[in-house]
Amino acid sequence: MIANLVQIAAEEEQNPLIPPGPELLVGTIAFAIVFFFFWKKLLPNINKVLEERRAAIEGGIEEAETMKVEAQSVLEQYKAQLAEARHEAARLRQEAQEQGATLIAEMRAEGQRQREEIVAAGHSQIEADRKAAASALRQDVGKLATDLAGKLVGESLEDHARQSRVIDRFLDELEEKAEAGR
Repeated sequence: MIANLVQIAAEEEQNPLIPPGPELLVGTIAFAIVFFFFWKKLLPNINKVLEERRAAIEGGIEEAETMKVEAQSVLEQYKAQLAEARHEAARLRQEAQEQGATLIAEMRAEGQRQREEIVAAGHSQIEADRKAAASALRQDVGKLATDLAGKLVGESLEDHARQSRVIDRFLDELEEKAEAGR
């Protein structure tokens, strides 16, 4: 048992962080093989994938920049077209207002002309009616005056020329009196 304890103590004296020599040699060779495999086979594939990814990202960024510039130019064109459309709409609105004002002025002028024609026709009609009424009144008053004068005088005043002179003189005197009374 003592021999076993000595052997255990001898084994305990060895540092557990430092492996024994043959294990260190086998581990170093295995590491070199794995490192060589990674360096020859996997590292180029990894670098290739990373390069492709970098190229894709840079291409995507360049494409995004190109699209951004294109979108900006399309936006500017849209804004220019929108401004032009607004300008055109304002111009059309102004033209419509001017045409409306012109049409209103023409309609007012036409209405004024028609009103003046109607008023003139009305005045002409009134004047014609007044003359006709005055003539009819003159005849009626003349006939009544002649009949009355004939009854007063006692003889018939049937002579038309004399009758007309008497009536005219009588009506003229009435008009003079009416004008003097004003």
